[in-house]
Amino acid sequence: MLDNCKKEVLRIAQTAERKGLCITNSGNFSMRDVETGYILITPSHVSRENMSYDDICVLDIDGNIIESKNGRKPSSEVLMHLEIYKMREDINGIAHTHSKFATAFAVMNKPIPPIVYEASAYGGTINVSPYRSPGTKELAESIKDTLSKSNATLLQSHGAVSLGSDIEEALLNSFYVEDVAEIYWRILAVTGGKEPPIISQVEFDKWKYPDQILFK
Repeated sequence: MLDNCKKEVLRIAQTAERKGLCITNSGNFSMRDVETGYILITPSHVSRENMSYDDICVLDIDGNIIESKNGRKPSSEVLMHLEIYKMREDINGIAHTHSKFATAFAVMNKPIPPIVYEASAYGGTINVSPYRSPGTKELAESIKDTLSKSNATLLQSHGAVSLGSDIEEALLNSFYVEDVAEIYWRILAVTGGKEPPIISQVEFDKWKYPDQILFK
């Protein structure tokens, strides 16, 4: 069931690894099918290089397994994914990555400020959710504050989580998070730790498509 959705989750997961957002067996990806409400998520301990779409697991919002071919278990971070979907009805895609620059700030417990306009895509400042053991209910609970309005957070000493209205947007936000993290890292290296100016939420809010561009 939901073969097209499974193929999309697999494509996103493999793209994330190929582009360096995570390495084999790290990170996890999911989407919510808007028609059934089912959650499709990558399996635990299956290399994405060898993963097929039949390895993608299907659950309901309460974590009951609807379909799991090949004897696969859903990602060990499934509780976090489910908690996010319960909390955010506007979210239908989640990408949990271990990209290097974003994870470095997660280890330092240091938020990433909105220093370039791309930060508007995920909501401005990327805050840090407090450390909790991976895969636990406590971790799932720990992200509630940081993701109640923002579409990105760092997990202290762990990695990053990006959200989207669909799984494609969640992946795009993961790229934005890592890009801004790298820019911020390089600025701090050049300035000896001096903080750069940030872009205010007012500036983000007032942006609109330029009226001067006309279509015939």
